[in-house]
Amino acid sequence: MAEELRSAFHQELIGIQEGIASIAAGVTELIPRATEIILNGDLEGAEYLILGDAEFDRRSIELEERCFQIIALQAPVASDLRAIVSAIKIIADIERSADLCVNICKAARRIYGHELDPSLRGLIQSMGDQARVLFSEATEAYLHVDAVRSAALRDMDAYLDDLHRQFIQAIFQSHSGDTVDLQVAVQLAVVARFYERIGDHAVNIGDRTRYIVNGWVPEHPYPESDNEPSTPQLIAEQEEV
Repeated sequence: MAEELRSAFHQELIGIQEGIASIAAGVTELIPRATEIILNGDLEGAEYLILGDAEFDRRSIELEERCFQIIALQAPVASDLRAIVSAIKIIADIERSADLCVNICKAARRIYGHELDPSLRGLIQSMGDQARVLFSEATEAYLHVDAVRSAALRDMDAYLDDLHRQFIQAIFQSHSGDTVDLQVAVQLAVVARFYERIGDHAVNIGDRTRYIVNGWVPEHPYPESDNEPSTPQLIAEQEEV
């Protein structure tokens, strides 16, 4: 009987892990869609993606409730407890990343009708591509409980951070050259922050996967870069609602 209960418990853990990987894969698909929407000014696509966020919220809540139920009924310890605690935090990272994709679509609606110069469009595409790669890798690392793959995510995120800095500089240059007005420049700075935050959430997932494997925790969890421009950062924090 005890062996049967233990087997059922581990099957439930696997089910939660697969459910998390599924919604994370959904976010990986959202990122390029949101990028295409902002580059093409696709209002219909923006509306569709925004409305679809409710399903991510529902699935996230359902998975969290399953985790809490396991803690209440099974009282897991050691690696099993690490897996459940990490799962709850990873679900939050995934759900927040879906929200950030929605925020990119909302920004696309705000700047609808404004043309972007090729340098800005190219950097938006690059940020979207790198954010997608990061989230895909984080999902695979978690699904396969791969600490080595997870450890590489911080270095991959450094590239996205560099693209973010390049984009902020390009915005300033475009605004000073009168090719982008102030309000559009503000919205673009916000969008850059959203991509950067998606990368941070991917890193978080990797860090939590490493914790599942061996209990590793970073000395300074999830640091913010000291090199980011302060004004766009503050604006973006206000926009992430």
